[in-house]
Amino acid sequence: MSDHEEIVGFMQAYGFATIVTVKDNVPVATHLPFVVSQTDRGIILSGHFAQANSQWKQLNNEKTLVIFSEPHAYISPKHYDSEISVPTWNYISVHAYGKSEIITDPAEGIGELEKMIHQYEQNYFLQWNKFPQEVKLKLLRGIVPFRITVDELQAKKKLSQNKNENERQRIIDSLQKSPHSSEQAIAGYMKKIP
Repeated sequence: MSDHEEIVGFMQAYGFATIVTVKDNVPVATHLPFVVSQTDRGIILSGHFAQANSQWKQLNNEKTLVIFSEPHAYISPKHYDSEISVPTWNYISVHAYGKSEIITDPAEGIGELEKMIHQYEQNYFLQWNKFPQEVKLKLLRGIVPFRITVDELQAKKKLSQNKNENERQRIIDSLQKSPHSSEQAIAGYMKKIP
C-alpha cells in the first residue's frame, strides 16, 4: 500500500491494534485501542496502558511498533481454475513504527482520554462531562497515557491481486456470503481493487 490517506483511514477504521516493545531482548505485546490522528507533525497514535501493565515502562522515547491487522480471511483453493492450487490468506496490515512518549501532564492525559471517548463512543461524553474533576484525576492515576509519533509505515494489502478476474469474483462472492464480518470486509476491499 502506498496511498497515505488510505493507510491512515485503515488504521482509524481498525484502531484496536497490537503494541510491541522490547525488554531484555524479548518482544512484549499488548492489544490496545488507539486514536490515530493526522497532524502537522505527522501521524500520531495515542492510547493508554493500565498502570498494572508494566509494558508502559518500556515506552519513554523508545522505538515502538504498533500493528494494525484486521480484517483477514482464509482463501480456499476451490475458487481457482487450476486444481494444482493451495490455500492462502487475504489480509490488510499496517506496521507503524515511531518514538513513544509517556504523557505525564494530567490535563493532557484527560485530553487524550477525551479523544478516545470521541472516537469510540461520543454519547458517553455526556456522562463523562458529569464526572467531578477529582474522579477524572483518580481514574487517570490508574492508567498511563502515551503517544507515538510515527516515523515509518509498512502497509500491505494481499487481496488475491495475482488471480484472474473470474477467480477473484468467485472469492468475492464466497466471502460476501460468509457469516463472518471479517470475511465480508475483505470482500469489500477486494471489490475496490481495479
